[in-house]
Amino acid sequence: MDLLKRIILALLFFPLILEAQTKDKPKENWQNLDLQRDGVLGISTERAYELLKGKTSTTVIVAVLDGGIDEEHEDLKQIIWKNAKEIAGNNQDDDNNGYADDIFGWNFLGSPEVNVRYDNLEVVRLVRKLQDKYGSMINSTPLSEHDRKEFNQYKRMVTDYMTRLDNARRGYQGYSVIKKTTEEILNKLGKENPTLNDLENYKTKDDTELRILKTLKSELKKESDFKTVKKDIDDAYKYYSSQINYHLNIDFDPRDSVKDNYTNSYEKLYGNPDITGPDAEHGTHVAGIIGAVRNNGIGINGIADNVRIMGVRTVPDGDERDKDVANSIRYAVDNGAKVINMSFGKSYVWDKAVVDSAVKYAESKDVLLVHAAGNDSKNTDIDFNYPNRIYGDITAKDVPMIEPPIGMQEMRPMGGRSIVVPKVIPDTTRFTLPRAQNWIEVGASGWTNDSKLVASFSNYGKRAVDVFAPGVKVNSTIPDSKYEPNDGTSMASPVVAGLAALLRSYYPSLTAVQVKDIIMKSVTKVDHKVRVKENGTTKKVKLDEISVSGGVVNAYKAVQLAEQLNKTAAL
Repeated sequence: MDLLKRIILALLFFPLILEAQTKDKPKENWQNLDLQRDGVLGISTERAYELLKGKTSTTVIVAVLDGGIDEEHEDLKQIIWKNAKEIAGNNQDDDNNGYADDIFGWNFLGSPEVNVRYDNLEVVRLVRKLQDKYGSMINSTPLSEHDRKEFNQYKRMVTDYMTRLDNARRGYQGYSVIKKTTEEILNKLGKENPTLNDLENYKTKDDTELRILKTLKSELKKESDFKTVKKDIDDAYKYYSSQINYHLNIDFDPRDSVKDNYTNSYEKLYGNPDITGPDAEHGTHVAGIIGAVRNNGIGINGIADNVRIMGVRTVPDGDERDKDVANSIRYAVDNGAKVINMSFGKSYVWDKAVVDSAVKYAESKDVLLVHAAGNDSKNTDIDFNYPNRIYGDITAKDVPMIEPPIGMQEMRPMGGRSIVVPKVIPDTTRFTLPRAQNWIEVGASGWTNDSKLVASFSNYGKRAVDVFAPGVKVNSTIPDSKYEPNDGTSMASPVVAGLAALLRSYYPSLTAVQVKDIIMKSVTKVDHKVRVKENGTTKKVKLDEISVSGGVVNAYKAVQLAEQLNKTAAL
């Protein structure tokens, strides 16, 4: 591919990463504000605390299953869970729970010697697992019914894997040019944070600089600070680099360093007590949204005011592994968590049964699971997202064949070209399967009560997604006692987890299912239509067409409903 084509491709990718960027910024603490009082569709947390004034609360443990938490952050260190039965640093399992020195939680992504930072996507692990069996087979090879289904799934996964790899290579090539050219422009200007006027006066040396400069100016008009634009470029370059080197690298497999028996999904005694790990930005941000110390004069206000955050390191830079997810849920339950936040997900599953077993265990112990719906702009009634609340392995009968009958194919844009893919037909029978009642699936919303309310990246689903919650430009904690706004259903999920913790704290007699029911029934209903993406196009729908509740969570109304339920129960 010549340079000009790479630049054109890069400029196609560039707006996708930055599309959420706009000079229009929400009010500070917007996720906790109220639509009527403040003009933003937050969840009315501050109003809720007016109702709770003078009431006592009990401490609730919230487990954050994520990539790591900075337990020394200035706005978190007071609310980090501490295992009172364990003696720090003696390398002994003092409380006999199987995990030595688990003072703040546990890390299932490592061994006593190392921590895992990067891992593959699940599709890569599955292709690697099946390629010896099916890699040399052709369609006419005689196979049993089971193997035929597995072979068709393998072919579909290979196609998906190759498409992802092709897109990653193109993205990496494009952003390599953008990053290099941008740095050359900055060096020539002698400024790390140039103004729009500086860019306007810059004399380009060739067509490459001309094209990149035009894009930089366009993005700077949306952001007052060029450092934000540069960070987005660096993050995109890092993302595609990680895709090439780790996520989609079929020769990369870090699991040996964990030193567990990976073939045994029910093995649980492995890992180390380091809950921070090599990259704690995502998990620290999530933890702050849930419970950063309120009204302490620094940082931000979390949702819940009487929580302890338990760190359980579960998610690498790549897709989480089902074994680790199951063990993390069980660890959190066994050590007292009443709410578990899970801001992660993937399109493929390795061992659904082991995760289902852990979810059932949490359900039996009255623990509420809050899960992010995902950031693929997809209808998860149709496109599967794991983990999920449905019990049972539905993949074998539901994954379409890679070579469907005539009339069962469609063209879709993919990586700048159109490809033929199986036409996906919703299988409504899977919604009659048993499901966890202690599970809330959360989509992301923005602060404006208009057609742009649902975040453009958010997954949705009339049956699969329960509620929406703030997930755009949510400011929260990041490592080294810093703060930064982030986007994602990863941010929306801890908003709901924080609300659940608040309810369980002030109304401790409520069960997990009751808390979920209250949250669902107390949403701010949205009657106007909102925009969502479907197969690359935009359509307008009602919120109750893309979620179970048809609304955005509301802490004020939830507290009112909990109070009513509490009074009724006391009669």
